Amino acid sequence: METQTFNPTFKSIYNVLRLTYGIVPIVAGLDKFTNILTQWDQYLHPGIAGMLPFSASVFMMIVGVIEILAGILVLVKPSFGAPVVSIWLTLIASTLLFRGHFLDVAVRDLVMAVGALSLSKMAVYYK
Repeated sequence: METQTFNPTFKSIYNVLRLTYGIVPIVAGLDKFTNILTQWDQYLHPGIAGMLPFSASVFMMIVGVIEILAGILVLVKPSFGAPVVSIWLTLIASTLLFRGHFLDVAVRDLVMAVGALSLSKMAVYYK
């Protein structure tokens, strides 16, 4: 791929996106263990919760570990981590849309997924 020179402003935008999509999943993941920001298991589709061999709270802790790892991956290797976060956010939004509740959160997560995908495209230029 041809190397392009970008305005330093683009580099600062890239860094803000990288930090945002790295730190936010880590914070949300950690909060799955404390429920300070919200009661996370309320977002879990009851049909999914009913199929689990453990409680919804335990499931959300597993989700939290995945989110923490995804956030770290964005910070370390954004070209790979950002698409992972984008897909993750899209899956979360899909489950909320299918449930028909928390549609505002679903839309927000889809918008965030677009931002994460944008970060992944920028990461090609800022290795």
